[in-house]
Amino acid sequence: MLEKNIHTILGCDNNYSESKIVVFGAPFDGTTSYRPGTRFAASAIRNESYSMETYSPYQDKDLEDINVFDAGDLELPFGNPAKALEQIEVFSSEILKDEKIPFMIGGEHLVTLGAIRAVTQLHKDLHIIHFDAHSDLRDEYLGEPLSHATVIRRCWDLVGDNRIFQFGIRSGSKEEIYWGRKHVHTCFYNFNDLDHTVELLKDKPVYLTIDLDVLDTSVFPGTGTPEAGGVTFNELLNAIKKISNLNIVALDMTELSPPLDPTGASTALACKLLREILLYVYR
Repeated sequence: MLEKNIHTILGCDNNYSESKIVVFGAPFDGTTSYRPGTRFAASAIRNESYSMETYSPYQDKDLEDINVFDAGDLELPFGNPAKALEQIEVFSSEILKDEKIPFMIGGEHLVTLGAIRAVTQLHKDLHIIHFDAHSDLRDEYLGEPLSHATVIRRCWDLVGDNRIFQFGIRSGSKEEIYWGRKHVHTCFYNFNDLDHTVELLKDKPVYLTIDLDVLDTSVFPGTGTPEAGGVTFNELLNAIKKISNLNIVALDMTELSPPLDPTGASTALACKLLREILLYVYR
């Protein structure tokens, strides 16, 4: 059983044994192709979370009334994506074995693959809901099959056709977009098809992965590969509300890069979103 940490995210300082959700950081940005810094996200969220309230006026719920455990950050190796993914998989598997929900904070988006590997061992019928600006469906990027630009393609290797549902997509190579038409469900630019997806997946185990660059750069500039034309905070929050009644067995939030937004607004947004997700997903 994991021991309590001294420095935790606000409202996430419960004992491991009594907690239903386990939050942990995956500070890895070793394949970042543009601007690095996501390895600092989880620690920044811990620090800045104390500027917000535990109570959510959106939901009339409070983090003080639920049991969440902050396991701290994994110590991942620089320069070795395969080893980093292996460590994430092992740690996620331990949480799942204890019948808890792992909630990973990246890190770049590649870290999702490690958690997906763990979840697919337990849930053979896993479906993935993916919020992102980028499709991440390349088979390789600059010769590398393990990349933040290939992560959803590697997830497809595990779950297969018609198991991945993408929303907010507004960037990708012609090749990967055309490939995606045959193998995944993609809603470009917004969440318009989300109600239909929720109906399709109401009896399925679901992994939720949120790349925060799905948000418009005007509200979330602190990310490594920004794309104009994104969704608003309220649109993202409403989308999370819609899927919150699904059987979400694991989830992550990635691609906050605190050094790229010296105002701190991006980190503050991530903190608030984290609170809302925890309160929505908690059962």
